[in-house]
Amino acid sequence: MTIEFNGSPATTLGVELELGLVDRRTRALTSASNELLDRLEACGEATRAKVKHELFQCTVEVITGVCRDVAQARADLGASLAAVRAVTDSLGVELVGSATHPFTSWRDLVVSPEQRYADLVESIQWPARRLAIHGVHFHVGVPTGRHAIAVVRSLAYHLPLFLALSASSPYWSGQDTGMASSRTKVFEALPTAGLPPRLAGWTEFEQLMDGLLRARVIASIREIWWDCRPHPDFGTVELRMCDGLATMDEVAALAAMAQALVTELVERVDTGEPLPDAPEWVVRENKWLAARYGVDSSFIADERGERRPAGDLVEELVERLWPVASRLGCAAELADVPRLLDEGPSYARQRRVVDDGGTLADVVDLLAAEHREGLW
Repeated sequence: MTIEFNGSPATTLGVELELGLVDRRTRALTSASNELLDRLEACGEATRAKVKHELFQCTVEVITGVCRDVAQARADLGASLAAVRAVTDSLGVELVGSATHPFTSWRDLVVSPEQRYADLVESIQWPARRLAIHGVHFHVGVPTGRHAIAVVRSLAYHLPLFLALSASSPYWSGQDTGMASSRTKVFEALPTAGLPPRLAGWTEFEQLMDGLLRARVIASIREIWWDCRPHPDFGTVELRMCDGLATMDEVAALAAMAQALVTELVERVDTGEPLPDAPEWVVRENKWLAARYGVDSSFIADERGERRPAGDLVEELVERLWPVASRLGCAAELADVPRLLDEGPSYARQRRVVDDGGTLADVVDLLAAEHREGLW
């Protein structure tokens, strides 16, 4: 099986942002996406095309076009969100970006009226019904399938840092899970989710997809839900690891880290320089540590089992990527990544509300306010 990779001439950027729709009075998730999307028709086709249904009617996805840099992506998202918020304000609905809602149960959610979602639930059943989760995906352009496979393999090594910084799902159905990212464990229940396999090259990727399609494990390549994956149609590597991000400040910071990192890895492929990597067991354990403890963890740094604080590794990665980010024009956004260590990712900010005597409804109020106002 031959799969054409529509390579990108530059490391362009695209962002997919999933958002929960919350009733302003009850603070619970509300099935408002149908009315929201219907009303957005009045804003014109260009705006409506960038706001989409997700699996449940309490969620929408907002996407960018192909952007040259983080500033353009943020402006693109900002224009779409302004149109969305004009409608949600009139509906008495707030937007929240966290990866789970603090107390709404997945049992109460209504599937969106698209056949592919009905098919998904019918095929996967209970694991699909529990997908009351939100994430943020970053697409970064790469030139060839050969680059994509090499970048995905090395990107997997860095994924736990993205997860730790984005973790925003400590609560599930009204309970503190003890996790920084409960979404990670919910999503891993899907049959093709999780870390990407360690492939040697594009031919091996083609062979794997051919086998999965012939065995009817998947109906299309779109049903490969790895934490990062090649996207042949877009000519990108897609980083899918991040929990939903509560603010546009965080979206921009991690978009800068993603674009700079993929750009650096592509350049290493071109020069023949080795790409950072680690044994699979190290990557898998670090993903667990990020999901459990977030940035409060210490990660396994090498195959000898040495541990280092996650914060130290984040700061070293930012320093390593700084020259690339400066060339890409996203150094200012990358500089906000260490600020997340000081402010605390969303899981920590949510727990502070409860630790200070607040309720889970107060946590929802925090999330709604952060999405409107930002972190800084």
